[in-house]
Amino acid sequence: MVISLRIWNIVYGSWKLHQCKRALMYNSMFLTTCRFNTIAYLQQIWWFEVGGELEFEFPAGTYSLFFRLQLGKTSKKLGRRTCNVDRVHGWDIKPVRFQLSTSNGQQASSECYLHQQGNWGHYHAGDFVVDSTNTAPLKLRFSMMQIDCTHTKGGVCLDSVLICPSEFREKLKQF
Repeated sequence: MVISLRIWNIVYGSWKLHQCKRALMYNSMFLTTCRFNTIAYLQQIWWFEVGGELEFEFPAGTYSLFFRLQLGKTSKKLGRRTCNVDRVHGWDIKPVRFQLSTSNGQQASSECYLHQQGNWGHYHAGDFVVDSTNTAPLKLRFSMMQIDCTHTKGGVCLDSVLICPSEFREKLKQF
């Protein structure tokens, strides 16, 4: 299952970015190289929090949740995909925190530095388990944040969230 960023809540300070028109903070861009043809590009920020919610009836099993991100701004020149990494900065100073929680009390958290410049990467937020006795839809909350205000950071593209059975986690990290 892949979730579009259109259901995410993107927050910078007290601003909800999808309502903000300040170009230095956030742009929504149309691209054919991403899952839903629209991404959020954070040009320069002090801190941010991106989150979403989903309610779905999953079959029994163990699942992993990933954020699909890219450092750099993708564009097309002469019909070829290029990625400008000139504005990428600050992601190597402090890690980004990814969080996941479920309506039945499960929680997961991970931290990592963003490092894949010019390529889309899948960043693992955590795993959750759906047992066969649970017949009600499961509510998921997921977020990604970097709230260190000692330095600016910028040049990251947010594409989507991916939920897949955990046995595919290692194969997904290869893409």
